[in-house]
Amino acid sequence: MGIVVGASRIAVGIAFAVLCTSVLIQVLGRSFAASPVWTEELTRFALLYLAAFGAGLSYRSGDLVNVDLVCEALPGRWPWVLRLVSAIATALLCLLLVPAAWRYTSIGAMQTSPALAWRMDFIHATVLVLLVSLFAFAALRAVRMLAGKSDGKPLTSEEL
Repeated sequence: MGIVVGASRIAVGIAFAVLCTSVLIQVLGRSFAASPVWTEELTRFALLYLAAFGAGLSYRSGDLVNVDLVCEALPGRWPWVLRLVSAIATALLCLLLVPAAWRYTSIGAMQTSPALAWRMDFIHATVLVLLVSLFAFAALRAVRMLAGKSDGKPLTSEEL
């Protein structure tokens, strides 16, 4: 779990640094002359990777949309069971979507971005990265719940 979390955090940090640098170059470019065209495209790509790598971390911390008003009000073991079913359903849905995301990614090999002239399969891969990241964190939550190491609730800020 630590390796997956660490790698995701590093990837989010790199994407965020690229995003900030690109926006800074764009803003400074506007102040002195014309901003480079490629900065807007790079900003968009960095934001896609930021979301892709951050989805799993958001799932782990409970920062994704989570409607648990009814679930947590149920008696006994029901909330735990529903959290387990939710984690398994999320992991299975991600697994089911991976082949379609792979096809979508491979289509990008025939395209290039207009400003940076990058192959778009590297950009389309963000969908694949998001699904794999979300799958990993959902599957790890389900495994930890079944092993008795977690109650399935999102981690608090102290546990992160």
